Amino acid sequence: MEVRFDGKVVLVTGATQGIGREIAETLARSGAAGLLITGRDKNRGDAVAAELAALGAPTYFAAADLGAPEVPALLARSCIERFGHIDGLVNAAGLTDRASFVDASLDDWASLFAVNARAPFFLMQAAIADMRKRGQGGAIVNILSINAHCGAPDLAVYSATKGALATLTKNAANAHRFDRIRVNGINVGWTDTPAERVMQAETLGHGAGWLDAANAAQPFGRLLSTSDVANLAVFLLSDAAGPMTGAVIDQEQSVIGANR
Repeated sequence: MEVRFDGKVVLVTGATQGIGREIAETLARSGAAGLLITGRDKNRGDAVAAELAALGAPTYFAAADLGAPEVPALLARSCIERFGHIDGLVNAAGLTDRASFVDASLDDWASLFAVNARAPFFLMQAAIADMRKRGQGGAIVNILSINAHCGAPDLAVYSATKGALATLTKNAANAHRFDRIRVNGINVGWTDTPAERVMQAETLGHGAGWLDAANAAQPFGRLLSTSDVANLAVFLLSDAAGPMTGAVIDQEQSVIGANR
């Protein structure tokens, strides 16, 4: 099965590293006609855009802080102005700050929900508006988290944001299925990303050996890779997924609900 995106324009948030970058690169290699990628680091974003363009996909980087309320609408407008329309949207950007019931602050709540739930909602709103206007349908994939089912104690607020986005994924899918706009999500399990390496080794103080220990403890001998997630995300975004919509897939090595 070959997944192609010839003639299609996709907006990918959080695309300067990790899962978002891998998704954008997979789209570029699959013939995307245009990519608008976002992130907070302009130098890194410009470099990634150049690399993707070299693969044959016209790519524009927009530096963006998704915590700002006006940014989602500006990103969608920028994509439409540059490429004419939006065929696909991937909400991959997200904050993973720790905040539990014991120590979470109002600032933690506000910042996590702003980036992880509010921004994706209004990006979906803008993308759906363009898709409906054109009458050609479209596809949206939201990168969620296995923590949406519950989450560790120190991920209480983060887990709540992903739970909210999981519900919004299903709501959007139901509301716009007759517009032929498909909306699906992935509850991503523990994945080896640049941000996770910094979080585990430095922020949480687990040191340089954390990855080897984490890999050894997994059923398949390793954490998920960014390419694992990208392959599934691009499939869901593509015509190969058929009319599938409203699915929230657990991409995880443990079976949720099993008596472990």
